[in-house]
Amino acid sequence: MTDPSSYPVRLATDIARLLKTLDDYLYQATPREAAEVLCAVLAPEDGLLARVTGLVGTGSQFAQDQAHHGMLPPEAWLAMGRAANELADVGRDLDEHADALKQLAEPPAPARTAPPTPIASAMVIRRSR
Repeated sequence: MTDPSSYPVRLATDIARLLKTLDDYLYQATPREAAEVLCAVLAPEDGLLARVTGLVGTGSQFAQDQAHHGMLPPEAWLAMGRAANELADVGRDLDEHADALKQLAEPPAPARTAPPTPIASAMVIRRSR
């Protein structure tokens, strides 16, 4: 039987590896592609930063419980809570710039050209009367 705690640890390790892959991609992306990725990362409700903030908040609740039972020092709980609060503050600060990133992420509008003007033919067909 496998250790049930290994799955969450593997999951966290896989997520960290995927974040490194995303970081490498972001480094080489075009400005539009990078802005698209950042929009997804910074989405206020379901973006990566919001999810990490939630995860750290849950970690803070765990640390609080463990500190109350004497398993962790209170400083660990305070540090986790401070980290969750600061991540939330960073998210709110970045929300102010979401529109600028969204504009950069949008594909450029196609250049509008006037419809072609019909050119009169040199040959004119005449009907006989």
